[in-house]
Amino acid sequence: MIFNKNNYQIFKQRRDYLLSLLRKEFPLLKKGIIFLFADFESERTVFRQDSSFYYLTGITEPGAVLLICLDGRQVLYLPNYGGIRQRWIKDCLIPDQPGISQILGVSQIKYLGDPCGRFSFSPIFSKDNYKNLLLDFSNFLNDNFVLQEEFEIFTLLDNMNSKYFMQINLYKIFLDIFPQIKEKTRDLGPLIHNLRRIKSEYEIDLIYKAVQITTFAHQAASKIIESERFEYEIQAIIESVFMQAGAKRPAFPSIVASGKNTTVLHYQNMDQKLKEKDLIVVDIGAEYDYYAADITRTYPIGGKFTERQRQIYDIVLQTQSYVESIAKPGIYLNNKNEPEKSLHHLAVKFLEKKDLEKYIVHGIGHFLGLDVHDVGDCNYPLVPGDVFTIEPGIYIPQENLGIRIEDDYLMTDQGVVCLSFQLPKTADEIEKMMQNSD
Repeated sequence: MIFNKNNYQIFKQRRDYLLSLLRKEFPLLKKGIIFLFADFESERTVFRQDSSFYYLTGITEPGAVLLICLDGRQVLYLPNYGGIRQRWIKDCLIPDQPGISQILGVSQIKYLGDPCGRFSFSPIFSKDNYKNLLLDFSNFLNDNFVLQEEFEIFTLLDNMNSKYFMQINLYKIFLDIFPQIKEKTRDLGPLIHNLRRIKSEYEIDLIYKAVQITTFAHQAASKIIESERFEYEIQAIIESVFMQAGAKRPAFPSIVASGKNTTVLHYQNMDQKLKEKDLIVVDIGAEYDYYAADITRTYPIGGKFTERQRQIYDIVLQTQSYVESIAKPGIYLNNKNEPEKSLHHLAVKFLEKKDLEKYIVHGIGHFLGLDVHDVGDCNYPLVPGDVFTIEPGIYIPQENLGIRIEDDYLMTDQGVVCLSFQLPKTADEIEKMMQNSD
């Protein structure tokens, strides 16, 4: 396995910063542990690491566990495959790789426990497979209880976030084994989410690369949209471009919805034949080096918008332009408690003037980053470094008419910068892009 030491320094710096924030928040606390669990493999999908674990480690190994002590020691525990995995998987992280702990920026790397006897580590808990971690953790608890030292355990326990399902269930097993830690456990989610929300230049560069790849895919798709094709043919071209341009996977299941399907927000069937006078909504995003893009365009299948389609299309675009113009630091993405400062509520007000407010059925946007719907608390106003979408849509099922326009934005001191500016979006530009065979 080839490692980029400079990249792993970025993740080490994030962990060090997280520790500094905890020490600042708990100045009298001398002992404590951060508990982080990696995600697990599935036979049906290619493995993707849990986003928060990846954010703090850069490690894409399934089943790993990281313990970070408040005194700065960091121990990475890896599943023990007993040498079996190396015959099945090309790249496999193992504790005895020369210099690996220094590269990853951890104090020590250990096996979690006894060999699991297979090439893939099961999410079903076994004390034998976690023997070393359980022993180390038990020793930590015994030392602190005997010495009557104050300590805390920090982990991700955001029960409203389904992405942490495996991590929460694993930690609940630890709570069953060590019930004395229940009152000592704190949720680290809000702090990590705040860190993830504000993007560094490094992260913005990766998001922009994902945006560029998604732009290429839209341009390629626009050239083959025509009647008698199927929605899945458009999807195939899009995801082929993703792979060819260096994106390992889509950031979310691609949405290619034509006709009445344009009014179904997360339409997934993609088995309908395209019809000449219909529209097609293409909502797609590449994932590049774990960072997501999310861009939507609505195309006329016959290459020309009808008068009614263009009328609604122009209103959706005007709404997006309006929201873009008022998006400044200090305003909220979506905050019902301060609607006069909420981009979503102001967008709805804008559409009220057109008597179309009842046809916008989703939020005006969402945070973007390691996840397409990235972590971030809408109760806090937008600040420089936020990356988010602006995606107004009007959906009129009785007319088989759904139109969504979505772009990705970076908040700066002066306002927003559109990261997906290279992809055409006026009605005239869309028609021209579809007709241009270059």
